[in-house]
Amino acid sequence: MDGKSVSSSSSSSTSTNWTYQQNKQFEKALAIHDKDTPDRWHNVAFMVRGKSPEEVKRHYEILLEDLNCIEAGQVPFPEYKSSASETGDISGGGGAIHNNSDKCVEEERRWFMFMKLQ
Repeated sequence: MDGKSVSSSSSSSTSTNWTYQQNKQFEKALAIHDKDTPDRWHNVAFMVRGKSPEEVKRHYEILLEDLNCIEAGQVPFPEYKSSASETGDISGGGGAIHNNSDKCVEEERRWFMFMKLQ
């Protein structure tokens, strides 16, 4: 996925495209520059190539909007299909992988909560 463009959010029709690399730079910048950092959005934008302070601030606002929707139960959990080897189902019918997907969702939720507190 490196270098490919991904939409910043489905909740905004005016959102710009963000690459995987820019999203990673954004995450790192937010971890360094919390809400009490003077000129936070200028500092974050400096760490995210090709994005302005306004763009990184809007990306953060969209992230919070998405988090609020998730926490309010407005976003359904995706149903992941497993392979036969993961379920022991030799027919290949598959089933939901709860252990891995739940772990990923929980990790994302904790990260977003951490970022929300910043």
